[in-house]
Amino acid sequence: MSAPIFHMLAGAPAPVAPYSHAVEVDGWIMVTGQLATDPDDDATPLPEGVEAQTEKTMDNLKRVLAGLGLGFEHVVQARVFITEFERDYAAMNAVYARYFAEDRRPARTCIGVTGLARGALVEIDFVVKRPG
Repeated sequence: MSAPIFHMLAGAPAPVAPYSHAVEVDGWIMVTGQLATDPDDDATPLPEGVEAQTEKTMDNLKRVLAGLGLGFEHVVQARVFITEFERDYAAMNAVYARYFAEDRRPARTCIGVTGLARGALVEIDFVVKRPG
């Protein structure tokens, strides 16, 4: 196993805690969970509603992937954390599904939680495999 590479990426959202945007080992990349924060102004309030937060979260993940030279087609596993599971599950899924080709959706776990940083409604993390 090679030494891990700890990625802090320009243009990605500012971390809300002490962590790297992603950690890479032997072509496998663990992408830290992202929230619906504004990467250009961390003081901006989170968008209202799970649809808007899911879209912003996925856009933030897209920024992290792009900083790694990758895209959604390289995602092999996702974990979704939502605070209002019964209320928001279907709406979150409708937005989430738009980011992946129907025949290339990653394995996924969705977990209902009691709270997320910054009062977010949704957080999503990825496991990614670099091609080659």
